[in-house]
Amino acid sequence: MGSDTTRAHTPLDAAIEAARWIRSAAVDDGSRRHWAANPDHGGRAAVPAEPASLYAGAAGIVLFFLELAAATGDEAYLEDARAGARYLVATWRDQADLTLYHGLAGTVVALAEAGWALGDAGFEEEAATAAARIAAAARPLPGGPGWTGDPAQRGDGGIVLGLLRAATALGVRACEEVALEAGGRIAALAVPGHRFGAPPAAGFPGGDEAAPPAVRSGGDRAALPEDAVAPGFLAGTAGTAFLLARLYGATGDPRFLEAARRGAGFVREVSVVAGRCAVVPHHVPQARELHYLGFCSGSAGVARMFHELHRVAGDPGDLDWVERLALGVIESEVPHRRTPGFWNVACQCCGAAGLLELFVGLWSASGCEAYLEHAGALADHLIGTADGADGRGLRWYQAYRRLRPGELTADTGYMVGAAGIGAALLHLDAALHPQDGRRVILLPDNPFPPARLQSL
Repeated sequence: MGSDTTRAHTPLDAAIEAARWIRSAAVDDGSRRHWAANPDHGGRAAVPAEPASLYAGAAGIVLFFLELAAATGDEAYLEDARAGARYLVATWRDQADLTLYHGLAGTVVALAEAGWALGDAGFEEEAATAAARIAAAARPLPGGPGWTGDPAQRGDGGIVLGLLRAATALGVRACEEVALEAGGRIAALAVPGHRFGAPPAAGFPGGDEAAPPAVRSGGDRAALPEDAVAPGFLAGTAGTAFLLARLYGATGDPRFLEAARRGAGFVREVSVVAGRCAVVPHHVPQARELHYLGFCSGSAGVARMFHELHRVAGDPGDLDWVERLALGVIESEVPHRRTPGFWNVACQCCGAAGLLELFVGLWSASGCEAYLEHAGALADHLIGTADGADGRGLRWYQAYRRLRPGELTADTGYMVGAAGIGAALLHLDAALHPQDGRRVILLPDNPFPPARLQSL
């Protein structure tokens, strides 16, 4: 490495340097701004075609800059967020995808947060209008309204969570009404969230096996077998059970809790338990020995579901499963040791940043110092593996697609790249400095408290 190498020594330093690199990817159109998915010369982005999305585009990057401004007090980051929010305002009517991570529901979340943080009622009004459009776009499906027909977080489940956030943050009553009706349809499924094999896809979270209809676009990866069932979070049963638990907490309607219990029961049944540890197969019956550990299809996401169930229903058995899954991650010795389900990947979706979010959240909920210590070790690993050789800031090269280990990319987005890694580091920094009392932005599918309240 040359003398112009960028280095960081703390989570906050690393987040600031990640922002510097993201800024190098800015694409301006007057007062509007989005960011290239991968600004490297000749670089190939992991998810190249989502300039506005929460997953890989402007919506997620806006959230990161809002948090960085709160962490540093530097209002220049607010201007980055403002320019990105203007881009979202100018483009949201062209979004055909309505989902949370890849479409309009994510834009609603970002605009609502931008409006609140920037004191700009115009952004909140646009978010409310966009949310109303999503609610109005629900179509009749067997058992109730929906949008994609997919009950998982990547489909209707994520849309419902986005509408619930809009109803709370923006007061759009129609959003809550449609969300509850759509949730009722999902609750009536025999095992909520069951999804079977899908056609090959490009750009789906975790990068290899399946995708919702909105992002199916061919690709060279094998699809899941037609009889496969995914118990994970974004594409499977655990994420839908999380949604149903959230709906029970919001309404007290026992049908939502009963349905969430059915989903959680299936996840427990297919998981592998050894002593006090548990891991979850990527899909069954074919891949019982492939245990993802990250957010999208593994322990970090499934633990969110059990924590939400414990939060709303108080069953200590659910908290026991949260602890089993967390201990399974710790005992695996990742990220220092790679496993078939935890490869060379750093991002929020399936990598070390998603695990960092888990352990910071577990500490916020429990006060257990072991969780905070493990979060610190994950952050040290992320900081140590960041690349800043050209002096433009920090980024993370990773094999986003598990089945293409030689295809390394460094991306700017939230779930797939530097913005989300930076946000996870900021959440740890907030945990380490509770006296600051600064606001932390958590996405609608994060069940953990944003801070240790007794520490403030």
